[in-house]
Amino acid sequence: MARAVADNVSGPFFVNERCIDCGTCWTFDPEHYGAAAETAFVHRQPSGAEAQCQALLALQACPVAAIETSPELLRQTPADGFPALITTAGDAEIFYCGWASRKSFGARSWLVKRPAGNVLIDVPRWSAPLARRLQSMGGVSAMVLTHRDDVADHQRWAQALGCPRWIHQADGDAAPEAEHQLNGCDAETIAPGLQLIPTPGHTAGSLCAVLGEARCVLFSGDHLWWNAEQQVLVCSKQYCWWNFEEQIRSLKKLQDLDVAWLLPGHGHRHRFAPGQWQQAVQQTLAWVQR
Repeated sequence: MARAVADNVSGPFFVNERCIDCGTCWTFDPEHYGAAAETAFVHRQPSGAEAQCQALLALQACPVAAIETSPELLRQTPADGFPALITTAGDAEIFYCGWASRKSFGARSWLVKRPAGNVLIDVPRWSAPLARRLQSMGGVSAMVLTHRDDVADHQRWAQALGCPRWIHQADGDAAPEAEHQLNGCDAETIAPGLQLIPTPGHTAGSLCAVLGEARCVLFSGDHLWWNAEQQVLVCSKQYCWWNFEEQIRSLKKLQDLDVAWLLPGHGHRHRFAPGQWQQAVQQTLAWVQR
């Protein structure tokens, strides 16, 4: 058993020293997990069956087994907890897949379940139980890889689900087997109501997926995310691996969208009221350019 980090409150759940500070636990279950300087930690022990279930699912989602609890509690982990429903958008249901991968530094994967065909946005680590759940929910008709960092176990998922993959050509060497590659900077509609927008910057081939038009859902990969503490959009220079000036230009391309939900690969998700998205983008642009 690895040593527990110092900030954990006393109780059966604790974060150990294997933590890579990816944010998987505290973005999924902020009621019980929090972010310290360099690791996550348990700031409140779960009380009651529902809270315990949530804490156990965060444990299961952790990409590096950095959360521990008693064997008795582990046996109560829900077998079908993931994918976990996050929201609805029109005729679509959107789920968080859990089972984060260390290969993607714990980045989130999203399932869009809809009559026009289910879509997987980025991929979790391989999980046979999760694969069976996805098949029981109608399978997957397309897989979108938002950028080179978050391709994880895409080959195994593509083989198991029998679905074509989309990635931008500039990041194509990260998934050379992908059946479809976007080129250039023009948006492309790959299925009814689903558009891919190239947003180079974080990597040369970063892209965002947009579901719907009015009150759309934006799957932003690592292009940007929500900072819940400061209540701002983050377009990070610290975590930009290619060209931050290009990343800011890419952010400008998104400011006229009517975003209802931002669902990133890292950082907090966020729901926007009408008009708030444009205000948030303008605030971030003003801060960066200042």
